[in-house]
Amino acid sequence: MSLWHSVTPLSTTFKTSECTRINLPTQLLPVSITRRRLGARHIHKLSASSTVRCSAMAIDEGPTSSYLQLQDSLLYSQAFWVSKSIIAWNVNVGDGSCYLYGSKNAALSVANDQIQGGEVKIKLQASADRLPEHVIEKFPHVQDYKVFKVPPALDVKSLLKYQLAVAIFSSDGKCTSVTGMQLPGVLDELFSYEGPLGAIFTNDVVSLYLWAPTAQAVRAFIYRDPTGGHPLEVVQLEEFNGVWSAKGPRTWEGYCYVYEVSVYHPSTLRVEKCIANDPYARGISADGRRTLIVDLDSGTLKPERWDNLADEKPNLLSFSDISIYELHVRDFSASDTTIPSDVRGGYLAFTFLDSAGMLHLKRLSCAGITHIHLLPTFQFAGVDDEKDKWKNVDFKMLESLPPDSDKQQYHITAIQNEDGYNWGYNPVLWGVPKGSYASNPNGSCRIIEFRKMVQAINSIGLRVVLDVVYNHLHASGPYDENSVLDKIVPGYYLRRNADGFIEHSTCINNTASEHFMVERLIIDDLLCWATHFKVDGFRFDLMGHIMKRTMVKARSMLHKLSKEKNGVDGPRIYVYGEGWDFGEVSKNGRGINASQFNISGTGIGSFNDRIRDAMLGGSPFGHPLQQGFVTGLSLEPNDYDNGTKSDAEHLLAVSKDHILVGMAANLKDLVLTNYEGQEVKGCEVSTHDGAPVAYASCPIETVNYVSAHDNETLFDIVSLKTPTKLSVDARCRMNHLATSVIALSQGIPFFHSGDEILRSKSLDRDSYNSGDWFNRLDFSYTSNNWGVGLPPKEKNEKSWSIIKTRLADPSFKPQKSHILAALENFSSFLSIRYSSPLFRLRTTNSIQARVRFHNNGPSWVPGVIVMSIEDGYEAVPGLSQLDPIYSYIVVIINARPTDALFTSPALRGRNLNLHPIQMSSTDDIVKDSTYDSSSGCFRIPARTTSVFVEPREA
Repeated sequence: MSLWHSVTPLSTTFKTSECTRINLPTQLLPVSITRRRLGARHIHKLSASSTVRCSAMAIDEGPTSSYLQLQDSLLYSQAFWVSKSIIAWNVNVGDGSCYLYGSKNAALSVANDQIQGGEVKIKLQASADRLPEHVIEKFPHVQDYKVFKVPPALDVKSLLKYQLAVAIFSSDGKCTSVTGMQLPGVLDELFSYEGPLGAIFTNDVVSLYLWAPTAQAVRAFIYRDPTGGHPLEVVQLEEFNGVWSAKGPRTWEGYCYVYEVSVYHPSTLRVEKCIANDPYARGISADGRRTLIVDLDSGTLKPERWDNLADEKPNLLSFSDISIYELHVRDFSASDTTIPSDVRGGYLAFTFLDSAGMLHLKRLSCAGITHIHLLPTFQFAGVDDEKDKWKNVDFKMLESLPPDSDKQQYHITAIQNEDGYNWGYNPVLWGVPKGSYASNPNGSCRIIEFRKMVQAINSIGLRVVLDVVYNHLHASGPYDENSVLDKIVPGYYLRRNADGFIEHSTCINNTASEHFMVERLIIDDLLCWATHFKVDGFRFDLMGHIMKRTMVKARSMLHKLSKEKNGVDGPRIYVYGEGWDFGEVSKNGRGINASQFNISGTGIGSFNDRIRDAMLGGSPFGHPLQQGFVTGLSLEPNDYDNGTKSDAEHLLAVSKDHILVGMAANLKDLVLTNYEGQEVKGCEVSTHDGAPVAYASCPIETVNYVSAHDNETLFDIVSLKTPTKLSVDARCRMNHLATSVIALSQGIPFFHSGDEILRSKSLDRDSYNSGDWFNRLDFSYTSNNWGVGLPPKEKNEKSWSIIKTRLADPSFKPQKSHILAALENFSSFLSIRYSSPLFRLRTTNSIQARVRFHNNGPSWVPGVIVMSIEDGYEAVPGLSQLDPIYSYIVVIINARPTDALFTSPALRGRNLNLHPIQMSSTDDIVKDSTYDSSSGCFRIPARTTSVFVEPREA
């Protein structure tokens, strides 16, 4: 049976599209898979050499070990050495006996019902005891395993460098079961370490430290140059308690090195000599093969006034004041002709303050955006750092092709793994800036230019967030050139399943933050980015695959940083991420993970997919034509079957409730009236699968959004879900409507770059590797990139038929006037958000006391949301006064295709006027909004969000 036909797809129930998750039969799991982000797209290209683990297995029988021949059982690691004194194994010993075997040169084998080739044989004592609670807390997935006691006099530390196995023998002396070992538990107990790691500079000495407790020997090869040549020195590192170290002269600074680690590797059942970069690398050669010896504290690496940056950061009084704009470094400037061609797509593009792109960011900053979230900027695979190796496509030729042609995607995908584009979710080294974004990928250039980028973004009033990907690594095994951690301590850094094979639910090579030194590496890396690169926040990719303890500790350590000691205002660093709960970590399967529900109460933000799905319709994994509140559900139906008219109206009402909860920061204890007229808490409002909608304990724990780099852009999803007969004017107003809801909601608003200028990717649902062509941003506002060909076949072909119809229709394409109107509308709503602190309430109690929703219950006006926010008065009992300008605000969102009338006795008799920003805007439609004080009646134009304010008396 071929490997390709052995793949069994794993259903996707989580909220991201960056990966195609797969479930390989365990005997076919490859040592390393050279592939890009998004899972198994290249799985069919794997060679036979990629399955070295299974060379002797009967692969047709499936993954269950009972089908295996005994001699193949060493390929598995089903026993867990969880502490110095305990091995856990899910096996019954009966009246037999259990032994631990070890071989320093990895010579263990099974023959004639016996274990051969081992120098060590230790009898283990089977115990009826349950595993200790601290072990179960760390490894809940083995809580029911049998306990085998290790003799207390055993030299465990030395033995951990061996190939290890445990075996059961029957009463007549025959081996009936044998398996390899998983060692993270005992390694953490015996070798947890908090001392220096990496290259450490002191006076005239450079010291190298490497944590590698299972290694048998470690050497460092020192090179003068980043590539080529013979090593200047080969230094033997000395070990003390699992840490290998060596000292060298300060003249090593600027040189490069690699480690040669002699270590048993469970994926090959051999002692391998692994050539690896330093996990604590802070610089790397252009080809990624050598670690740069670099001192980040060196004055030569600091731009002018770098040490003063902490005092020159944009003001941030509260996390509730944050608004986030997500941006890819290359997208920002690759197509910007106002920037010199040699720096387009890189760090230095941000230093051209009068470029079209920077002027655009300045405008957003003036409107209210506070943080620029940069997609991965660490060293990732998928893009060569040396630009002269990139392949390119002639854009003029592509521009000559029809808007619905499949030729554009053919040319782009033909070179997609050899061009300069990738989102970057392929981590190789977490602590090194990506070299392809630097003008020179060798030496320290990438460090200096990254710092200049941060400085430049800060100078226009924006803080910088880094997208960090600690949940997985691009490569594993002893041979892959992009493998690092799995070469240093094989089987430790990556999370493994019950059979000992690497978990791949995140995409590939899941990391295990429940292990002490994995958590330490993550936190050390964050602290490095915060202190040495002065970034202002971190967005955690697939945060739910990281343990809650790790996230809480990381936030705490970041907030302990100070200007005085570290040159950083740590308490102003915001942390948020994707709290999706799936894979082996779901339902706390590997400990309490940082999922949406678990993270509540920590002050860490998580993305609110509920408001996204309610507004747009369905989910990223549902039918592409499923409509939502702002895309025409019930009111402007498309060809998708929502059931009866009553069914569609019910869905619209339910969607409205989900949006209300989100607009109130998705607070789980917030009380509101639902569509049935009942008072319920946010956590009592349910999603389609019965899960609570609300999960947050405070406003800053909710990141509201309708679009991100994943899935289609906002304009594209609106164009896909709305009826084809709808005008582009109407679609543009729906785009405005969606961004206005996010801008005016409590919590943290998050926007994908281009939301404000109708950005299109020609309906590409997953542009992670679709090149500059499909990912273009045009800050001249001439085009939104709609209709540049059918999106790449791999992720989009099943929808090509409905996509083609839309791309071929010229009426779908917006004009420059539409783009400019969208930008003004977006800027206006941001400015409205920052015109009053009432849109940025800081506590749960304040939101509960001040925010009200009015168009509720079974008699609601379909498609209309009405929210009021009340302020108090100085020296008057009750609510405190927060806003010196406005005492009362009413927000009305009309998603209907016609004008809406809404009357409320509770809103009668007020001195409400349309917000001055809307009154002075170029949007003539919103100016037709009216309010009659005597009746409490509002008239709101179709597809319009209107904000009414009650000014305080002078």
